[in-house]
Order: sequence, then structure tokens, then C-alpha cells
Amino acid sequence: MWRDSFRLQIFCLLMAVLAIVVLVHNFFQLEHLDDDALSGSNWITEDNVQHSLSQTTKTTRKPYCGYKQQTLSKREQAEQESLLAAIRWPKPPEGKIAFVQSTDPSRSDFVIVKPSEFFKVGDQLEVLVRMKDFQGKPKQYGGDYLQARIHSPLLKAGATGRIVDCHNGLYKVFFTLLWPGEVEVSVSLVHPSEAIQVLLRLREERPDRVYFKSSFKSGRYSETTECNVCLPGDLPVCNFTDLYTGEPWFCYKPRKLSCASRISHAKGGYQKGLLTQEESLFFQSDVNIKRPILSSGPDSVTVKPKAFTDSSSMDRAEDPTVSPSGYYYEDQWRSRTHWIHHFNDSDDIIKCLQGKVIHLFGDSTIRQWFEYLTAFVPDLVEFNLGSPKNVGPFMSVDLKHNILLKFRCHGPPIRFSTVFSSELRYIANELNGIVGGRNTVIAITIWSHFSTFPVEVYIRRLRNIRRSIIQLLDRSPKTLIIIRTANVQELGPEVSLFNSDWYSFQLDSVMRKMFSGIAVHFVDAWEMSLAHYLPHNLHPKEVIVKNQIDAFLSYVCPLQT
Repeated sequence: MWRDSFRLQIFCLLMAVLAIVVLVHNFFQLEHLDDDALSGSNWITEDNVQHSLSQTTKTTRKPYCGYKQQTLSKREQAEQESLLAAIRWPKPPEGKIAFVQSTDPSRSDFVIVKPSEFFKVGDQLEVLVRMKDFQGKPKQYGGDYLQARIHSPLLKAGATGRIVDCHNGLYKVFFTLLWPGEVEVSVSLVHPSEAIQVLLRLREERPDRVYFKSSFKSGRYSETTECNVCLPGDLPVCNFTDLYTGEPWFCYKPRKLSCASRISHAKGGYQKGLLTQEESLFFQSDVNIKRPILSSGPDSVTVKPKAFTDSSSMDRAEDPTVSPSGYYYEDQWRSRTHWIHHFNDSDDIIKCLQGKVIHLFGDSTIRQWFEYLTAFVPDLVEFNLGSPKNVGPFMSVDLKHNILLKFRCHGPPIRFSTVFSSELRYIANELNGIVGGRNTVIAITIWSHFSTFPVEVYIRRLRNIRRSIIQLLDRSPKTLIIIRTANVQELGPEVSLFNSDWYSFQLDSVMRKMFSGIAVHFVDAWEMSLAHYLPHNLHPKEVIVKNQIDAFLSYVCPLQT
């Protein structure tokens, strides 16, 4: 009898312990459901096995690394596959490639095909580039990333070339000769093919190499945690995925504060030690990053004027995909796709923008437009919104001429200093809140801050923006929308791993394809920065920005021809 009583006591004790465990577990769950589980938060282990915060409910939740498990329509899936196929880069042979077998720009050369031929304005010039390795042996495969331009320094003229990879160590570059005189050819190796493979690996495997942070605050107590599109590890996360666009964004959950207490977003920093010692040899400033390739013969041709040419018809090709899209002459950009008026007087800009509201969305490269216009037009006065320097939002007003100019940065990922959480806005959502009309002008750029992520992240962002643009144009067809493309920049070993021109070139190619066929206009900042004689800079110098503004305003106020 006493044994039965003892067993009963043991059983009751075990049930009591179990009840306490369940109660504690449920309390823990409710604490996290407050601001995580209700919005579908979860986390993953480092081996990418998904776990839910609510293990007992067996509820299927979307993983927070959302770009990998997007729900796409058949059309969206087909478009994404087509875009990724279009930017697929040639690969070197399988196996490890020693540094001495990689491309050496100092041993490589180029030749002008038929340099003694008589050239006139409008002709095509062909250049053959021959790649060699550090042993002087000809390369047998392609995949190098080159940049090329023609220029006439005395005329301050320049244009880009079209590069064709022959996949055998040879590259053809085609230039359209657009002005008369002595025209020089310049070719540069931006990255050897072996370095491109490293950049590919980093893009797919290390999207965390730029990390972000958010501050959480309640009363006097504050915490800071890491944030990103994807967060590795097995810690709980705050799910800040946008409810309207579905754009994913996550922060590690503070230990004591709720997710709702987030007050700011900022760039955290850059990861170090991303390369092996052998890989680092492919990224050397004076060896194989943006190094010139010299000609083994003449590097220039003489171009004669074209007799009886109507220059206006030659310069204005109807095809918007014409290459090059324009060229510099006497330091002024001449577009081949639309007429450009050069706004050299502030009164001309006032006359163009009078009665208009101009929205500038994007990163610091389009913030340059805001800064240029505010500084150049005396009556356009910045209204102090109390925004952090270089971050925004910013607003300038000309009450006399009824002009409103606004700048707002795009939503995360964005590598700005401190952005208030309340000011983190997605471009697509902002566009949805604009009425539009003939006096509404919108300019957008979005590229640089996406260079460290798989391209699917960028495609998703553009898809949302494009959808909002189409809806805006549907309800307000007179709204003017202009896209500023990416631009080239100065590169070193570290910058190359995060913001290489190759990354920007790939994103820019995707953007142009996704926005083709809809009623938007382009300011080709890529060619305008590459064709110019000034050193490459993430934030181009004022003379280049001025030409961008001229192209932009020429869409707002087209010349009557």
C-alpha cells in the first residue's frame, strides 16, 4: 500500500514539474509573440535549417531570408531567370588557377584594326584586345572585366565603347566615331576573370560582409543589435519586413526591449578577412585593379568631318538602346537619344521648374542633384527639417516661383550613418502616396547599396518600384519619371569587395532591362562618368553632375524642335 502511495506522490510531483515547465515555456512564447511571432519571425541555424519560434504549433512560417523563398508568379519567375541568364558571366576553367596564370594588364595589349584606314565621323572603329598572364602567355579563356573609351583631350571629348568577349583571351571593342579630329583609344582592365569569380562567391555566400545596426530605446535604457536582409545564427530576430512590398529586413532581438522600441538604423561596418591569401593577389591596386592596357601599335586615329551631314539627325538616333547613348564634346554631354539643352543660367532652371514639385528618391548620388540645384538656384532655399547631415529627408522651396524640391533616401539596405526608423521609407510606398500630374517630376536611383547582395534582392526591389510606377502612370499619365543609372567609381582592394564597378555594371544591366518598355526616361550616369576625363569617383565631380542635371531638365522641359 505504501508503495502505491509513494508512486502516486512521485507521479504528482512529476506532473507538477511538467506543468511548471509548460507554464514557463508558454510565458516565453507569449513574450516573443508580442512582437515577433505575430509577424512571422523565425531564425535559422548556421547550416540553414529553419526553426520557428513556436515549435509546438507546427505552423509553417516563411524563412526570414526572404529572397531565397519568394513566391513568384510564372511571369515573375520567367523574368527573373531571364535576367540572371542575361548577366551570367563567363567562368575560367575548373580548378585552382595560380596568380601567375591570371591576367596581367601590363603584358596584355590592344591593336586598332586597320589603323591606317580613312575614318570619318559616324564610322565604326574596331579594337582587338589580347590578354596575357604574368608569364607572358596568351590567355585561353575570357571573363575579364574591361572598360574602354575614346577621347580627344584638347576638345574635352569622350565616348564609351562596346566590348565583346570572344571567350578565348581576345576581346573586341567597337567605338562609334562621333567628332572630327585626333581620337585616342584607352582600354583598362578593371578586374581579371579570376577576381570576378571571387566577387561572385562573395555575392552569393557573404551578403553579410556589410552589416547594419539598429538602436532600440525605452526610457533611459537602450540596446543596439545587428540587422540585415539575412542574419546567420540561432538567435531570435525582429521581423521588420515591409507589410506592403514584402521587402525583408531583420534585426536580432534586443535582450530586454521589444522590437517596437526601434528608433534608428545605421551602417554597422564592413567585414574583414574575406579573402584567402591567394585570392588577395587578384586585388592589387597597382597590379590588376583598373590598370591601363597599352597599345602595341598606334593608339589613335584621325577622323575627318562627314560631308553634307545634318548633325542633328546623326546625333538623335530613335533607338533608346543605342550605344553609346551619348558623348562629351567641349565638356558638354550630347545625348544621342534626346535633345539636351544646357542650363547654364539659374533663370533657365527657374523657368523650367516653375510650378513643379520634384521628388528625388535614392542614394547619395541623386542627393548630389538636390545639392547642386539648391546651391545653383538662388531663390531655391533649403527648409531645415532637422534631418541628419547627408541623410535627409531634405526639402528646398522657392516660394516666389512655386517650386518644391525634395530628397528622400531609399529604404534598407542603405549604408548611411543614422536614419530615424520613422524615416525609413521604401520608394514603392512613397510612389503610391503621390497623386502625380503634369507638374510632378520624379527622379529615382537605386543601385550602390545593393552591390553586396545576391541579385535576386535587387530584382525584388525593382519589381516593387516598377509596379508602383506603372500604377502611378496609369492614374496620372502626365507624371514625368526619370531613372538615373549607376556610375563608375574609384576602386581599391577593399572597395572592390563591396562596391566594385563589376557589381554596379551587373545591377545596372538588370535595371535597364526591367524598366525598358515603360514610360520612364534615363539619365545615363554610367556613360557620363566613364566617358569623362576626370578620375572615377562614386560621387562624380560638379562638371559631371551639371551635365546630369542638364539631361534631367531636358526631359522636364524638352526643346521645341
